[in-house]
Amino acid sequence: MTREEKNQFIDSLAEQLNNSNYFYLTDIADLNSETSTNLRRLCFKKDVKLQMVKNTLLRKAMEKTDKDLEPLYDVLKGSTSIMFAEAGNVPAKLIKEFRKKEKIEKPLLKGAFVEEMSYVGEDQLDILENIKSKNELIADVIALLQSPVKNVISSLQSSGQTLTAVLKTLSEKAE
Repeated sequence: MTREEKNQFIDSLAEQLNNSNYFYLTDIADLNSETSTNLRRLCFKKDVKLQMVKNTLLRKAMEKTDKDLEPLYDVLKGSTSIMFAEAGNVPAKLIKEFRKKEKIEKPLLKGAFVEEMSYVGEDQLDILENIKSKNELIADVIALLQSPVKNVISSLQSSGQTLTAVLKTLSEKAE
Protein backbone atom coordinates (compact mmCIF):
# COMPACT_ATOMS: atom_id res chain seq x y z
CA MET A 1 0.00 0.00 0.00
CA THR A 2 1.50 3.32 -1.04
CA ARG A 3 1.65 6.37 1.22
CA GLU A 4 -1.09 8.06 -0.84
CA GLU A 5 -3.36 5.00 -0.52
CA LYS A 6 -2.75 4.91 3.23
CA ASN A 7 -3.65 8.59 3.54
CA GLN A 8 -6.84 8.04 1.55
CA PHE A 9 -7.73 5.07 3.76
CA ILE A 10 -7.05 7.09 6.93
CA ASP A 11 -9.24 9.94 5.68
CA SER A 12 -12.02 7.54 4.73
CA LEU A 13 -11.86 5.78 8.10
CA ALA A 14 -11.78 9.12 9.97
CA GLU A 15 -14.92 10.15 8.11
CA GLN A 16 -16.64 6.87 9.05
CA LEU A 17 -15.66 7.36 12.69
CA ASN A 18 -16.96 10.94 12.64
CA ASN A 19 -20.27 9.89 11.08
CA SER A 20 -20.85 6.97 13.43
CA ASN A 21 -22.11 7.33 16.99
CA TYR A 22 -21.56 3.62 17.62
CA PHE A 23 -18.53 1.49 16.90
CA TYR A 24 -16.84 -1.42 18.61
CA LEU A 25 -13.21 -2.50 18.48
CA THR A 26 -12.88 -6.28 18.61
CA ASP A 27 -10.34 -9.05 18.25
CA ILE A 28 -11.36 -11.79 15.83
CA ALA A 29 -7.88 -13.24 15.31
CA ASP A 30 -7.49 -17.01 15.23
CA LEU A 31 -10.97 -17.61 13.79
CA ASN A 32 -10.90 -20.17 11.01
CA SER A 33 -12.38 -19.26 7.64
CA GLU A 34 -15.73 -20.98 8.28
CA THR A 35 -16.23 -19.27 11.64
CA SER A 36 -15.09 -15.93 10.25
CA THR A 37 -17.58 -16.29 7.38
CA ASN A 38 -20.36 -17.10 9.86
CA LEU A 39 -19.50 -13.96 11.83
CA ARG A 40 -19.57 -11.83 8.70
CA ARG A 41 -22.95 -13.30 7.71
CA LEU A 42 -24.38 -12.55 11.15
CA CYS A 43 -23.03 -9.00 10.94
CA PHE A 44 -24.68 -8.58 7.54
CA LYS A 45 -28.01 -9.83 8.90
CA LYS A 46 -27.83 -7.44 11.86
CA ASP A 47 -26.79 -4.50 9.66
CA VAL A 48 -23.36 -4.24 11.31
CA LYS A 49 -20.37 -3.38 9.16
CA LEU A 50 -17.28 -5.43 10.12
CA GLN A 51 -13.89 -4.25 8.89
CA MET A 52 -10.34 -5.38 9.68
CA VAL A 53 -7.96 -2.49 10.27
CA LYS A 54 -4.31 -1.94 11.03
CA ASN A 55 -3.82 -0.41 14.45
CA THR A 56 -1.50 2.37 13.26
CA LEU A 57 -3.91 3.45 10.52
CA LEU A 58 -6.86 3.30 12.90
CA ARG A 59 -5.04 5.39 15.49
CA LYS A 60 -4.19 8.04 12.90
CA ALA A 61 -7.83 8.08 11.77
CA MET A 62 -9.01 8.37 15.39
CA GLU A 63 -6.68 11.31 15.94
CA LYS A 64 -8.22 13.08 12.92
CA THR A 65 -11.78 12.88 14.27
CA ASP A 66 -13.65 15.49 16.28
CA LYS A 67 -14.41 12.92 18.98
CA ASP A 68 -12.50 12.20 22.17
CA LEU A 69 -11.26 8.68 21.39
CA GLU A 70 -8.08 8.85 23.47
CA PRO A 71 -9.26 6.21 26.01
CA LEU A 72 -9.41 3.70 23.14
CA TYR A 73 -5.79 4.21 22.04
CA ASP A 74 -4.48 1.71 24.61
CA VAL A 75 -6.51 -1.19 23.15
CA LEU A 76 -4.94 -0.84 19.72
CA LYS A 77 -2.67 -3.85 20.09
CA GLY A 78 -2.75 -7.17 18.28
CA SER A 79 -5.44 -7.89 15.73
CA THR A 80 -8.20 -5.29 15.55
CA SER A 81 -11.46 -5.20 13.66
CA ILE A 82 -14.05 -2.48 13.88
CA MET A 83 -17.83 -2.91 13.93
CA PHE A 84 -20.02 0.01 12.85
CA ALA A 85 -23.71 -0.09 13.77
CA GLU A 86 -26.84 2.07 13.78
CA ALA A 87 -27.71 1.21 17.40
CA GLY A 88 -25.43 1.10 20.42
CA ASN A 89 -26.36 -2.33 21.73
CA VAL A 90 -26.56 -4.31 18.46
CA PRO A 91 -22.86 -5.28 18.23
CA ALA A 92 -22.81 -6.33 21.91
CA LYS A 93 -25.85 -8.56 21.38
CA LEU A 94 -24.30 -9.87 18.17
CA ILE A 95 -21.04 -10.79 19.94
CA LYS A 96 -22.88 -12.63 22.71
CA GLU A 97 -25.17 -14.43 20.25
CA PHE A 98 -22.22 -15.47 18.08
CA ARG A 99 -20.22 -16.78 21.03
CA LYS A 100 -23.17 -18.81 22.26
CA LYS A 101 -23.92 -20.21 18.81
CA GLU A 102 -20.32 -21.08 17.93
CA LYS A 103 -19.32 -22.04 21.52
CA ILE A 104 -16.12 -19.97 21.36
CA GLU A 105 -14.72 -16.98 23.25
CA LYS A 106 -14.18 -14.81 20.17
CA PRO A 107 -14.76 -12.07 19.15
CA LEU A 108 -13.26 -10.35 22.14
CA LEU A 109 -14.39 -6.84 22.96
CA LYS A 110 -11.41 -4.48 23.16
CA GLY A 111 -13.38 -1.26 23.42
CA ALA A 112 -16.41 0.62 22.16
CA PHE A 113 -17.60 4.14 21.50
CA VAL A 114 -21.31 4.61 22.15
CA GLU A 115 -22.99 8.03 22.27
CA GLU A 116 -19.85 10.01 23.11
CA MET A 117 -18.71 7.55 25.81
CA SER A 118 -15.79 5.16 25.57
CA TYR A 119 -15.97 1.68 27.05
CA VAL A 120 -12.73 -0.27 27.42
CA GLY A 121 -12.42 -3.97 28.12
CA GLU A 122 -14.25 -7.24 27.82
CA ASP A 123 -16.05 -6.67 31.13
CA GLN A 124 -18.06 -3.83 29.54
CA LEU A 125 -19.94 -6.18 27.20
CA ASP A 126 -22.90 -6.71 29.58
CA ILE A 127 -23.22 -2.97 30.14
CA LEU A 128 -23.18 -2.31 26.40
CA GLU A 129 -25.74 -5.03 25.76
CA ASN A 130 -28.19 -3.36 28.16
CA ILE A 131 -27.92 0.11 26.64
CA LYS A 132 -31.23 0.95 25.02
CA SER A 133 -31.40 2.26 21.50
CA LYS A 134 -33.23 5.46 20.63
CA ASN A 135 -36.22 3.50 19.28
CA GLU A 136 -36.40 1.36 22.43
CA LEU A 137 -36.39 4.49 24.61
CA ILE A 138 -39.15 6.08 22.53
CA ALA A 139 -41.23 2.90 22.84
CA ASP A 140 -40.75 2.94 26.64
CA VAL A 141 -41.86 6.58 26.87
CA ILE A 142 -44.93 5.92 24.72
CA ALA A 143 -45.83 2.90 26.86
CA LEU A 144 -45.50 5.03 30.02
CA LEU A 145 -47.68 7.76 28.52
CA GLN A 146 -50.32 5.28 27.39
CA SER A 147 -50.57 3.51 30.75
CA PRO A 148 -52.53 6.22 32.65
CA VAL A 149 -54.84 6.79 29.70
CA LYS A 150 -55.59 3.06 29.49
CA ASN A 151 -56.33 2.99 33.24
CA VAL A 152 -58.80 5.91 32.95
CA ILE A 153 -60.56 4.34 29.97
CA SER A 154 -60.71 0.99 31.73
CA SER A 155 -62.17 2.60 34.87
CA LEU A 156 -64.75 4.49 32.86
CA GLN A 157 -65.77 1.37 30.99
CA SER A 158 -66.06 -0.73 34.14
CA SER A 159 -68.00 1.97 36.04
CA GLY A 160 -70.33 2.33 33.10
CA GLN A 161 -71.04 -1.37 33.20
CA THR A 162 -71.52 -1.27 36.97
CA LEU A 163 -73.89 1.70 36.69
CA THR A 164 -75.90 -0.08 34.01
CA ALA A 165 -76.16 -3.21 36.18
CA VAL A 166 -77.34 -1.16 39.19
CA LEU A 167 -79.96 0.64 37.12
CA LYS A 168 -81.17 -2.63 35.65
CA THR A 169 -81.47 -4.16 39.13
CA LEU A 170 -83.36 -1.14 40.46
CA SER A 171 -85.76 -1.14 37.51
CA GLU A 172 -86.46 -4.85 38.05
CA LYS A 173 -87.20 -4.26 41.78
CA ALA A 174 -89.59 -1.42 40.92
CA GLU A 175 -91.75 -3.73 38.84
